[in-house]
Amino acid sequence: MSSKTVYLITGATRGIGLRLTETIAARPDTLVFAAARDPAAQSLKDLVASHPNVHPVKWVAADKESNDAVIAEIEKTAGQLDVVIANAGISNFHGKLVDTSISQFRDHWEVNTLGVVVLFQAAHKLLLASPTGTPIFALITTGLASTSNYFNGTVSAYGSSEAAANFIIKAIDAENPNIVAMAIHPGWVATDMGNGGARAFGMEQAPVAVGDSVKGILNRIDGATREKSSGKFFNYARSSGSNPWDIDADELAW
Repeated sequence: MSSKTVYLITGATRGIGLRLTETIAARPDTLVFAAARDPAAQSLKDLVASHPNVHPVKWVAADKESNDAVIAEIEKTAGQLDVVIANAGISNFHGKLVDTSISQFRDHWEVNTLGVVVLFQAAHKLLLASPTGTPIFALITTGLASTSNYFNGTVSAYGSSEAAANFIIKAIDAENPNIVAMAIHPGWVATDMGNGGARAFGMEQAPVAVGDSVKGILNRIDGATREKSSGKFFNYARSSGSNPWDIDADELAW
């Protein structure tokens, strides 16, 4: 077994996933498996050049074969898996429910919901064998998935798929007393996805910097425990203000 903490991060070629990979890889005693549809992406090549503890792996959301292959490679290379950050997701359509095609719903649920299911099913045995005793499965979700605190972002396909993924986190928590399962709202982040949503609302870009989001996400994951963290829907950080996306709370309503 490795003395290092071993991470698996999906959607690692850009945005939040890339910055998470870079930040964690800069820490001592870490191995980071950067999962992506294109593991040969230039962003990962550049990262590997400066951080040899980053291992890009071919991963396709909801594809059982590629998910199983990733976990097999992690087991062979590192012998353990301690933290999974399910970051990959899509938000490809902005519009009213009546105008949202069924194909959009299928696409979003395939990646954002079934992607989490297949990933956990592939990873759970290796996670349970983590020598830390407190393996973590963290979902990067969205505040738009909160049905109790509904915000009309005109993203029914995206929001509903992430709400379903949040349910999966609750199920993981309930069924696995030795795994820390948590959902984290990263804020409205200035990534390609976040900025696309901002432009749909007439804004130049999303209000949260990627670095601030990643810092907040890791503050929730680092040192997470069953007692204080599992089964929770966390805000990346408190945000006071009058905008509808400002959430001055550590946790969000499901």
